[in-house]
Amino acid sequence: QVQLVESGGGLVQAGGFLRLSCAASGSINVMGWYRQAPGKQRELVAIITRGGNTDYADSVKGRFTISRDNAKNTVYLQMNSLKPEDTAVYYCYAREIGAYWGKGTLVTVSS
Repeated sequence: QVQLVESGGGLVQAGGFLRLSCAASGSINVMGWYRQAPGKQRELVAIITRGGNTDYADSVKGRFTISRDNAKNTVYLQMNSLKPEDTAVYYCYAREIGAYWGKGTLVTVSS
């Protein structure tokens, strides 16, 4: 069973930045972030493979950057130029043989 521990959420003004971190208890091939805003479905934000291949939602391209430290089994999400519509609970995601989820961290962007 893989454990995921997230950190870095909080309250920020529009145009600001935050950095999310997620540490896994073991080595994981695919890691990433999803988010769920109130009243909406959970959606992909960004994912990254162990080899460094990435994919982003169109809504965050050019503003968010996903990266990882394989030695630390940790994935990061640098979020710049934040908008009120980025407000959501952000969930760390990991996929090896199975899929695993973190408990979520709240990001609130005020206008």
